[in-house]
Amino acid sequence: MNQNYIIPNEWSIVEEGFDTSRVKSSESLFSIGNGAMGQRANFEEDYSGATFQGSYIAGVYYPDKTRVGWWKNGYPEYFAKVLNAPNWIGIHISINGEMLDLATCKQVTDFRRELNMKEGWLSRSFQATLPTGMEVKVSSKRFLSLHLDEIGAIEYSVIPLNQSATIEFSPYIDAGITNEDSNWDDKFWEIVSISSEEQQAFIHTHTMKTAFHVCTFMESKVYVDSHKNDQIPVKNSSDNKISFTYKVQVEPNQKATLYKFAGYTVDRNHDRNNLIPAAKSVLEQATNFGFEDLLTLQKQSWAKIWDTADITISGDVKAQQGIRFNIFQLNQTYLGTDARLNIGPKGFTGEKYGGSTYWDTEAYCLPFYMATKEQNVARNLLEYRYHHLERAIENAEKLGFSGGAALYPMVTMNGEECHNEWEITFQEIHRNAAIAFAVFNYYRYTGDYSYIPEKGLEVLIGIARFWQQRASYSAQKKQYVILGVTGPNEYENNINNNWYTNYAAKWCIEYALENLSKVAQEYSSDYERIIKKTQLTNTELAKWKEVAENMYYPYSEEHNVYLQQDGFLDKELITVANLDKAHRPINQKWSWDRILRSPYIKQADTLQGFYFFEDDFTLEELERHFDFYEPYTVHESSLSPCVHSIQAAKLGRMDQAYTFYLRTSRLDLDDYNKEVEEGLHITSMAGTWMSIVEGFGGMRVKNNVLSFSPQIPKQWKAYSFKVNFRGQTLKVSVYQDDAQFELEGSKELEILVNNKTIIVPPNNLITV
Repeated sequence: MNQNYIIPNEWSIVEEGFDTSRVKSSESLFSIGNGAMGQRANFEEDYSGATFQGSYIAGVYYPDKTRVGWWKNGYPEYFAKVLNAPNWIGIHISINGEMLDLATCKQVTDFRRELNMKEGWLSRSFQATLPTGMEVKVSSKRFLSLHLDEIGAIEYSVIPLNQSATIEFSPYIDAGITNEDSNWDDKFWEIVSISSEEQQAFIHTHTMKTAFHVCTFMESKVYVDSHKNDQIPVKNSSDNKISFTYKVQVEPNQKATLYKFAGYTVDRNHDRNNLIPAAKSVLEQATNFGFEDLLTLQKQSWAKIWDTADITISGDVKAQQGIRFNIFQLNQTYLGTDARLNIGPKGFTGEKYGGSTYWDTEAYCLPFYMATKEQNVARNLLEYRYHHLERAIENAEKLGFSGGAALYPMVTMNGEECHNEWEITFQEIHRNAAIAFAVFNYYRYTGDYSYIPEKGLEVLIGIARFWQQRASYSAQKKQYVILGVTGPNEYENNINNNWYTNYAAKWCIEYALENLSKVAQEYSSDYERIIKKTQLTNTELAKWKEVAENMYYPYSEEHNVYLQQDGFLDKELITVANLDKAHRPINQKWSWDRILRSPYIKQADTLQGFYFFEDDFTLEELERHFDFYEPYTVHESSLSPCVHSIQAAKLGRMDQAYTFYLRTSRLDLDDYNKEVEEGLHITSMAGTWMSIVEGFGGMRVKNNVLSFSPQIPKQWKAYSFKVNFRGQTLKVSVYQDDAQFELEGSKELEILVNNKTIIVPPNNLITV
């Protein structure tokens, strides 16, 4: 834990007291989003202190030209940047001619910021003494509407306390913005037009290179107490910004309030020539609702989400806050309503990683969305990769592969690889396995096989072709090896025979072969179409089998474990417990050379294989490998604690599982990795959900039956969660002495509880 200022609260993230050193961290933690757009929790009023300004639009990006010291053939030409979009939250506040700026105030007291996760809004309040001695009380509330996902709303109030005041509100939209993260300091946005009509303003922009057209818009109203001020504002416009200024006179303790409705219309959803009319339409809808009614709709929308997605924890407020924070941020990032979108590692909270799609989606996020949304949402995530299959084949061709072999990108916005670190782009090829595993996982959970003959089998074929070509035959070992890779543990590069990669490659080939046989027998027309399209031959299938059946796996007879890679035992094996704490985190304290030579593991690597393919190994094998590798794991990836929590729970080590759970659930809230100001770790938040549902709850699907092995941390009195399983919702409640299962559905559901068959009737409660 590296910070401890977030106040424990079951339904809210709360900060009290103004501290300039926490501003950027809080901008991340209090971020808001609605799946279509999102923004860091920047102040609406001017702030001259250190800040990380950020507003983002889903699916809008810029191809920033790759910048490296030594160009290698096969490098992606660009790194996709999630773009800081034009700013619409800004409001200049002048009080008796003096700008409100918390960085310059004499004193700031009673500062409180709240992110209400139950209802989906952000608020802030404080008292400030300006340099002239003027005292004011300020409060604001804003949200990004789920009901109208192109718009957000702000309520901003100022009350003078010690004297009357002339207050000027100047709401603005500003397209003169830049990215924190840029390779060449390119200009990302071009302004097409700036216009206004009455109290509405519009800036039409387009991105350079990608030519996404966006209209940023706003409309505002001012009230003094409950009385609307009907004055005509003064308009100010520059080359990249437009504002309206409203001036009101208020007495001490009178309240002046600005309501601002603003947002984006994008040519991903509208004709680019009709962006302003589309903006006018959504403004009309929002203003007809008004702030309070639109907020009521927001509360209703979030109530519907929480009805299925919520996890309750009794007896541990910090644990409860942590899981709800993770679930809330996942839903702010991706709701599954747009199949063209995916889940970026930082979501709408920062620019690191390019905001693009990683293998995190398939490995960690898919289980969450399968169980908490309708089935089509999970299928959309699979189809996202199917639609990128041709690009994956092109990516493989750039590296010298042929014949329809597909290498899915490590980082992408449109299916094209756009990551510019060689050890990732060229070597972290295990990502292909996560794409294939997601197909398996989706069918296992939903029972919907139709995706495989319709689309998924083509993906599996492309991936199997890649693995067959990527493996090479070792005459010395008389087996197939995979050389020059990076496994999930990114603290090792250019290694040979990463066990997880080799085993996953074998599994992918076998799974493709299994489904080719099934589709041939049961979906003959689809099979004929796929064989014709892929030109797959029996000769090629024989090559696949040869590789899968003769794959090499490094193994230590001395330790009786699979080795993470060929040279792992050549390292100086000093456990993390014996590492000087002053050296942590090593990715910030050590040179990369020293990290690569060390035994330290960034995240689950061999154990990732034991998580994905757990049915292939015994509990005793898991225990040996867990006990061997976890002591060398520094958990400096956000994806690490959740897998270890699940496996510790499976081993019955609930104290250790609980420790890992707290770390994964409060990774950002407590800033374990000392980097939260850069943005949140969105995709790993799904791992927090997995830690409870798959870890403590022990949920699996065994032979088409939902199975549970419920356990509970000693720190908790109870916990509960719901899962949407094949069209019915099952609520699971676990207590210290028993567990309860309640079905919301129309027909009975057979489940396994500690390997015992239980029949749960609809709308009944069963105690085990």
